[in-house]
Amino acid sequence: MRHRFIATTAVSAIGLGAMPLSIEHRPDETRAVATIHAALDAGVTLIDTADSYHWHAAEEGHNELLIARALARYGDTSGVLVATKGGRGRPGDGSWTVTATPEHLKRAAEASARRLGVDAIGLYQLHKPDPAVPWAESVGALRDLLDAGTIRSAGISNTTTAQVLEAREILGDGLASVQNRYSPAVRDSEPVLRLCTDLGLAFLPWSPLGGISRSSLDGPGPASAGTAFHAVAAERGASPQQIALAWLLARSPAVIPIPGASRPASITASAQAVEFTLSANELDRLGD
Repeated sequence: MRHRFIATTAVSAIGLGAMPLSIEHRPDETRAVATIHAALDAGVTLIDTADSYHWHAAEEGHNELLIARALARYGDTSGVLVATKGGRGRPGDGSWTVTATPEHLKRAAEASARRLGVDAIGLYQLHKPDPAVPWAESVGALRDLLDAGTIRSAGISNTTTAQVLEAREILGDGLASVQNRYSPAVRDSEPVLRLCTDLGLAFLPWSPLGGISRSSLDGPGPASAGTAFHAVAAERGASPQQIALAWLLARSPAVIPIPGASRPASITASAQAVEFTLSANELDRLGD
C-alpha cells in the first residue's frame, strides 16, 4: 500500500469510508467487522466515520462504536488513523440535520473520543457548515478542541474555497484536511482541490465513485456503464471502480479517496487501485 499524508501523519493512499456499515441496509455486525478487518489486511490505515453514521433514532455513534470494537479484535492497530466528524444528526426518519454550534461540537467531540476509546481524536472534522451559525464560530470550536487536546488535528467538510481560507486563518497548521464530494461524475470541488494542493492540505473525496458505482446516499437507479472508465478498465484488466480511484490519486498528491464498503471484497478491491498508474493518454481519455 502506498502512503500519503494528513498533516504529518502518513496514511494509506486509499482509506475506508465506513458509513455503509451503519446506515440503512447495513450488514450484520459479523460482516461489518470482517469488512473493517479486510481493509486493515489490505494495508488501509485511514478509516473515516462520523457520530451521525447510524440508521435509527437514538443510535448516535453506532459507526464509531462498531469501528472501536473491530479494531479491538484485530491486534496492533497503533498505525491506524480513525477520522470522525461532528455537526450533523439523524432523527431516524432518513433525514439529516445540521448543528454546528460551538457548544454542540465540543460535546460531540468529547463523546466521539469516549466511543472510540481514545484520549485524543487523531482527525476531527466539522461535518458541514451550519447556515444558522457563523462559520468562524464553528471553526473556532475546532480551535478550542485543539487547544484543549481533545483532538490532534482538524478537518472541514462540504466547504467552499473561501471557507477553507477562513478556516486556515483560524486554525493555522491545526487544519489538516478538507472532505468534499468529488468523483468522475461530480467535479464541482475542483477549485477546492487545487487550493488544498497549494496549501498542503489533504483532500478526502467522499462518494469518490460517483458515476461508476451507486453511493449509499444515492437514490435508486443503475450505475453508469460504458464510460471511458469502463473502457480503460477492460484494457487494463481492472474494474471501473479501481480505474476511478487511480484517476483520483492522479489528480493531486493531496487526494486520499475514502470509498465506502459493506463487504470485505469491496474494500480489498478498492485498496488494490494503488497498483494502477494511469498513462497520460489514459488520463486524457478519462477527462484530465
